Amino acid sequence: MSLYTKMQFGFTLVCASFFMVSANAEEWKSLFDGKTLDGWVQKNGTATYEVKDGTIHGTTKEGSPNSFLCSKELYGDFELEFEVKVHDKLNSGVQIRSKTKETASGKKKNDKVGRVYGPQVEIEASSEKGAEAGYVYGEATGRGWLTSSDRLIPHKQMKDGEWNKFRVVAKGPRIQTWINGEQMEDLTDAEIYETHPKGFIGLQVHGVKKGTGPFDVAWRNIRIKVLD
Repeated sequence: MSLYTKMQFGFTLVCASFFMVSANAEEWKSLFDGKTLDGWVQKNGTATYEVKDGTIHGTTKEGSPNSFLCSKELYGDFELEFEVKVHDKLNSGVQIRSKTKETASGKKKNDKVGRVYGPQVEIEASSEKGAEAGYVYGEATGRGWLTSSDRLIPHKQMKDGEWNKFRVVAKGPRIQTWINGEQMEDLTDAEIYETHPKGFIGLQVHGVKKGTGPFDVAWRNIRIKVLD
C-alpha cells in the first residue's frame, strides 16, 4: 500500500469514527434547555415550578396535593438521566411512562379524572434510618410499591444537600434504576407494563400538610435516549 493510499485510508477511518461518535451523541435528547420550561406542562397540584440558576426548581405550596411537571412528549423504551437535589424534609419522585386518568369513580382520593398515575422512581433524602430513593412506586395506581417488599430496604445512597445523579432504563416490562452509579432496582412488572407501556416523564413536588414548608427540589441535566 502506497503512502498516499495509507493516508487516504487513515483519513477515512478518522472521518468514520467522527461520524459514529456524532451519531451516538445525537441519540441523547435534552429535556431541559436550562432557560425555559418549553416542552413541559404542569398537571395536578399547586406547587410552583420555575427556572432558577439553570435548574427546574419546584417549591411546595402549603396544603397542596402532589404536583407534577410533565413532558409534553411521550416515551416508551428509553434511558433517562438527571441530577436532583431535594430538601431533607421533602419526598419527591420522577414519573415514567405515566398518564392522566380519563375516567374515575370519584370515590377515592386519587381516583379522579386528570389525576397523574403510573410508575414513579422515588426521590427521598436520607434520614437516620435511610431512605427508599431509587425504588419504584405505583403512583395513584392502587398498588403501592411496585418494588417487592423484600427489596424495599432503606439505604443512604442519596447525598443529603447535594446533587445526586439518577439513571433509569425502561425496556419492555423491565425497569432498572441507579443512584450515583449504584444500582438500586431491577424490576420486571408485566402488569404495570400492560397498562403503562408509554407515557410522559413527570417531575413531582410531593404534597405537604398545612403549616409545613416551604420545601424545594431541583433538577438539572435532564436527558433521554429512546431505545429501539
